[in-house]
Amino acid sequence: MTNDEMLMEYKARYAQILEPLAARLVMQLQDHLKGIPRVDRITARAKSPDRFLTKASRTEDEGTVKYAQPFEQIQDLVGARVIVFYKQDVDVVSATIERYYKSIELRTLIPESEREFGYIGKHFVLAFPEDLFGDADDRGRAPVFFELQVKTLFQHAWSEAEHDLSYKPAVPLTKLQKRQVALTAAQAWGSDQLFAQMHTELNGAPPAVG
Repeated sequence: MTNDEMLMEYKARYAQILEPLAARLVMQLQDHLKGIPRVDRITARAKSPDRFLTKASRTEDEGTVKYAQPFEQIQDLVGARVIVFYKQDVDVVSATIERYYKSIELRTLIPESEREFGYIGKHFVLAFPEDLFGDADDRGRAPVFFELQVKTLFQHAWSEAEHDLSYKPAVPLTKLQKRQVALTAAQAWGSDQLFAQMHTELNGAPPAVG
């Protein structure tokens, strides 16, 4: 399948399957998480055709295609996010998610060194539940998995801004700019830590882990 053919097929799936599926997923997540305090927002989106083609066209270092079957192998054709106030709320929401969805993969992303600050978040790869599909849905063209991220407000805000500044510019960041990004990462981490501590002291929440 050429890139043009793959893009045409994805655009059809995007409109007919993925966007409606993302909308139904939001409603289902809202229902499952209803009553849990300090959930700021719940969103889901289908990966845009342009971003799909960019990801599907990636190659390994040796030049081989990374995704031989991109429609089946790319796990975030539909991606969802749950944004919460405090670090403790990430654990509460995550426990609820694991009760309702079959987890295929779970990654808690943290910097490798205690001297580093950067992207932090909890990422699930989950199987789509059967009740999200109707009888008329073309299951053979629908994704099997979706990605779900659970983050605090500070984690979300930092990662969105950092991605926009670090990955989209046409020119690489200078050393000073990289240091500035690192400083904002440390500040976001510190703010999360302080608010989690205050949440424990003032609201009686259990201490945050990590």
